[in-house]
Amino acid sequence: MNSFLPQTYLLGLIGLLAIAAVIAGRQLMRVRRDEMELIRLEQSEAGSSRDAGDLYELASVQLRKRLYPQATATLRQAVKRLSKEPQEARALIQNALGFSLAAQKDFSGAVRHYKFALQAKADYPVALNNLAFAQERLLNREEAANLYRKVLKLEPANKTARNRLKRLERSSRGRQTSSFIESQSQKSSPESTDSRGF
Repeated sequence: MNSFLPQTYLLGLIGLLAIAAVIAGRQLMRVRRDEMELIRLEQSEAGSSRDAGDLYELASVQLRKRLYPQATATLRQAVKRLSKEPQEARALIQNALGFSLAAQKDFSGAVRHYKFALQAKADYPVALNNLAFAQERLLNREEAANLYRKVLKLEPANKTARNRLKRLERSSRGRQTSSFIESQSQKSSPESTDSRGF
């Protein structure tokens, strides 16, 4: 019986190492693919392109690589070249620019671009989710909750909106309960004649 224990241990260890190698290999391939795409786009001079689609493609790779300042600059160029693009493309580019700004903690700028995206395409759940998150970060919790509800009307199975709305509702109930308890403790606390307590 004791002879199976080391073999089982080694087989389990080999299995874990194989799983880790597969995960690391997939991540390496994804990073390599993004690097090659970024090099291809930069060499094809997509950054100086007149086409908003090429600029959006370059910015998408920059966003995946978390090069947020570069992506913001690229997307701003794309916004300037949106004149002939369809509304769907306008919404995608404005949403991506909002995302890039939000990643840099510029939530008010992100809100502005998410709203532009929603002007281009009103029933765009991704932009609504992003706008709700930015409003939440700006401490506009009621507005964020309303936006999450709107997302759930468009996509009832949207996990992000459902989870964030639950979190907002829990935190608002917690604040209401704590303020109620605080007001009750102030009413029932004994005070001396000069309002200083005991």
